[in-house]
Amino acid sequence: MTVAPVPGSPYGSAPDSLGDLLGRFPVLAPPVHTAGAAVVMVLREGLHETEALLIVRAQNPEDPASGHVAFPGGHVGEGDGSLETTALRELEEEVGLSRSDLDGPLRFVGATPARAFHMTVGVFAAALGPVAHVPAPRSPEEVAHVFWLPRSALADTHLVTRDSARGPFQVPATVVDGEVLWGFTRRILREFFGFPTEDELLGPAFAPPADRSLG
Repeated sequence: MTVAPVPGSPYGSAPDSLGDLLGRFPVLAPPVHTAGAAVVMVLREGLHETEALLIVRAQNPEDPASGHVAFPGGHVGEGDGSLETTALRELEEEVGLSRSDLDGPLRFVGATPARAFHMTVGVFAAALGPVAHVPAPRSPEEVAHVFWLPRSALADTHLVTRDSARGPFQVPATVVDGEVLWGFTRRILREFFGFPTEDELLGPAFAPPADRSLG
């Protein structure tokens, strides 16, 4: 089922240029007690519009979030000096991108509740550099593959059925080339690009193991 989009720009109300998109947020390295995990929204100028890098988690029967679409990122590790450290470490471990592959510093979008995961997540954003490694799965047991999501894809909302602790549940989602983006990651992207927020308060309750990345 597809839900009719709210009339308006198919790109949302946020600025058009990548520089202006990122310029809205400060360069910060919050302490690790600010959140339990950190993710990175890597952006690039595609052929026609801004695109966001996403991963697809590897299938794992022991992981309730198996196969989900997510940002590169994960839980704060012992020895991480800041959420920025966590974000950069996870980015390199999962898709092979380091600070030198980014065009400028990480921008701190905010510490955002991931209600389905019962924690707060630090969200960072950065542009892919003009000369950068091609992002690819570095940890096959965690990441199945990566892809770039066009900004305009977020304008369309589909209702998809997902299993949860409460049984089958319909959730708003973006579907592109067979990949289903929903939940925390979709909410962050829609807010970042200025699309209307779709509340998740009554959404499914998923509880991944503590050593898993976040979707």
